[in-house]
Amino acid sequence: MHKRFLDEVYAADGPRAVVELYDEWADTYESELAEASYATPDRIAAALAGTDTSLETRVLDIGCGTGLSGQALVSHGFTLVDGTDVSAAMLAEAEAKQIYGRLWQTDPAAPLPVNPGDYGAIVAAGVVSPGAAPASLLGDMAGLLDTGGRLAFSFNDHALADDDYLAALRALEDGGLRPIFEEYGDHLPARDLNATVYVFEKA
Repeated sequence: MHKRFLDEVYAADGPRAVVELYDEWADTYESELAEASYATPDRIAAALAGTDTSLETRVLDIGCGTGLSGQALVSHGFTLVDGTDVSAAMLAEAEAKQIYGRLWQTDPAAPLPVNPGDYGAIVAAGVVSPGAAPASLLGDMAGLLDTGGRLAFSFNDHALADDDYLAALRALEDGGLRPIFEEYGDHLPARDLNATVYVFEKA
């Protein structure tokens, strides 16, 4: 019987612990999330497409993991998708899917090697959360958008109950982004865990 990483992921403390956990999890990540009926990647891709985002816009999938988010984006018609993740083992799984134009490993201690406006949309599915990426990632992603750029992401119940994450969410509007989509619904329904999906646009 394989290790159940969902039992410990939200308690991962610090960037090194997060990378080590996801490296170890890569082989069984998709099967474990399938058992929990992981819904967020498809919800985010549907929200991005449903807010009239051009299907030909360049999309950056931050925290792409094994490529579940990229698969959802492609299934909703997006054709130019790149991905990045902190875990080399997760990226190997994503690369095997052959759906990304470019993949690279993120250094959590360094800025993303992306210039503002390189991407018309940035996606983070199930990424900005305790046990994964810090709340500050929201502001970092917003800073990579030009006028009209879209930021699509989710906050699970753990993030929605954390003051640091809620403050980062409020700071998006203070920083010139406007919400164009918000919906609370399934995240890992087999574990009774929900998430809000957001799409913001840079004004």
